[in-house]
Amino acid sequence: MWRVHMRILQLHCDSIEYTPTKKEIKSAEDIENPQTQRLEELVVVFVAIEDGDDSSVAQNAISQIKNSMEKIGCKKLLLYPYAHLSSNLAKPSTAISLLKEMESGASELEVSHSPFGWTKSYKLQVKGHPLAESSKVVTKDSESSDSEITSDALKGESTIRSYWKILSPDGTLTNIGDFDFTNNKKLEILAKYESAKSRAVDQPPPHVALMKKLGIADYEPASDSGNMRFFPNGRLIKSLIERYVTDRVKDYGGYEVETPIMYDSEHPSMVSYFNRFPARQYNIDSEGKKLFLRFAACFGQFLMANHFQLSYKNLPYKLYELTRYSFRREQSGELVGLRRLRAFTMPDCHAFCKDIPQAVDEIKVRFDLSQNVLRELGIKESDYEMAIRFTEDFYNENKSSIEELVKKHGRPVLVEMWKEKFFYFVLKWEFNFIDNLGKASALSTDQIDVENGNRYGIEFIDENNNAQHPIILHNSPSGAIERIMYALLEKAAKDSKEGRKAQLPLWLAPTQIRIIPLNEEFYDFCEKLTDKLSANNIRVDIDDRNESIGKRIREAEKEWIQYILVIGEKETNSENLSVRDRQTGNVKDISFDDFLTEISNQTKGKPFTGLNMPRHLSKRPQLMV
Repeated sequence: MWRVHMRILQLHCDSIEYTPTKKEIKSAEDIENPQTQRLEELVVVFVAIEDGDDSSVAQNAISQIKNSMEKIGCKKLLLYPYAHLSSNLAKPSTAISLLKEMESGASELEVSHSPFGWTKSYKLQVKGHPLAESSKVVTKDSESSDSEITSDALKGESTIRSYWKILSPDGTLTNIGDFDFTNNKKLEILAKYESAKSRAVDQPPPHVALMKKLGIADYEPASDSGNMRFFPNGRLIKSLIERYVTDRVKDYGGYEVETPIMYDSEHPSMVSYFNRFPARQYNIDSEGKKLFLRFAACFGQFLMANHFQLSYKNLPYKLYELTRYSFRREQSGELVGLRRLRAFTMPDCHAFCKDIPQAVDEIKVRFDLSQNVLRELGIKESDYEMAIRFTEDFYNENKSSIEELVKKHGRPVLVEMWKEKFFYFVLKWEFNFIDNLGKASALSTDQIDVENGNRYGIEFIDENNNAQHPIILHNSPSGAIERIMYALLEKAAKDSKEGRKAQLPLWLAPTQIRIIPLNEEFYDFCEKLTDKLSANNIRVDIDDRNESIGKRIREAEKEWIQYILVIGEKETNSENLSVRDRQTGNVKDISFDDFLTEISNQTKGKPFTGLNMPRHLSKRPQLMV
């Protein structure tokens, strides 16, 4: 079906100066004494009204324009008819009518339009901030070709009234258009990414090739898009990350549970929550029930907490689940590698708190937990940028606590401030990894939920023996496990591009040491050495293939194996080990005990599992990628 469009180029400007020079069409607007006009501190919207556009398109367009202007705090608007944006223009009478309808629809702003049907000379100065330039193709709201069922929250997400700001560690809150991003380039990328709301990708990011090359994961053509298959190497890496995050949450005080992956969408507690969470879901009809696959662990844990008898003395009480899997029907153009999936593994920890002050105190503890978890997983503070979203009322009542979180981050953060509460939470922060293509992906996150204690009938008895509903915190200290793997591979790709050796953290390396015997004469020695190293919780394999030493070393390098031991006559007669270190490129003689200490220093405090492949490379199948 022919889609009705209106094409818009929107610019936040320091100034525009334009002069009508001559009528271009017979039906051009009549203006007396055309003169040069100069306007300052405004949004200029170049607009082309196309054949088929009608009042609903015009209303949708002006609504989107006003919403984006509110985000940047600008109240002056110039509508500038600009035929060059389209080759399918509406009739002049229709175009001028819709242009004036748009103008009247923004009467609360200082709004005007440049003369329709005139040739004009103009010069303008566009601001340099991330939200200063955007283009839109506006359609009728009713003409969505997407027939999937989505929540009311998702449908309404684009209509939220909000402002974009930058909050600095010293507490300064700056309009995004006034902030100097010179020393915060990744934050600028995040701001552009968030304002555009575009998750689609034009090309695969570098980690996609690496996940295949290293035998970690690949797309599964026999499944729905966004469902990955993990090979033995990938499953080993994924399981170690899962265990590490789970251990850290349990150390923090989370109590691990398990809940179903599908729920009745018509269950009373689901109906309202279902339309408060911005996610697309998979729907299933079964025996007369309308089921959906969970998109988070929230409702499973909330339904469980409904059966707890809680006292204020129990709070904050923390439930935790590693969801394998959560399901979201992300749009197909957004699916890419391990970055955005439809089935993903999410560590999800909810804390039930007695009131907002306790929740605010607890969120600080979980913020530290999240920073530490990412750091130990190999993701540094400089790898990600922070965004924080809150209602204006919550900010005004909790400024010092919000500023404390920003100080913990140590750099300016992106702020989205909502005029009123739209979702079930009043605050949400997140750490966003910025990849090699300039895309941002949320890792750690936490939310202050003020609705679901009541919605799910969760109660605790307070100091006065009265029943109260808890405030609930929603924390994932790492974000999706697959996304951690994506971030590590993207970091490795960047290292390689910049001349450094790509490497996974040693505790996550599928093979930590490769032993290469010069020939069969040294097989027994290699077996005994491998047994000895394996007994000390080290993953060691033996390249016993009938290939040259050079080729076997090169292939170990390509697999990112950090330590290589070539065993010949000299090595079997030495008290020390001769170790090739991939990171330095050097071969060093080191005692067995010192070598164990070197490895232990890199893997201390991390979980361990043995090889997930045959010890001997000659016994391994070749993976075709």
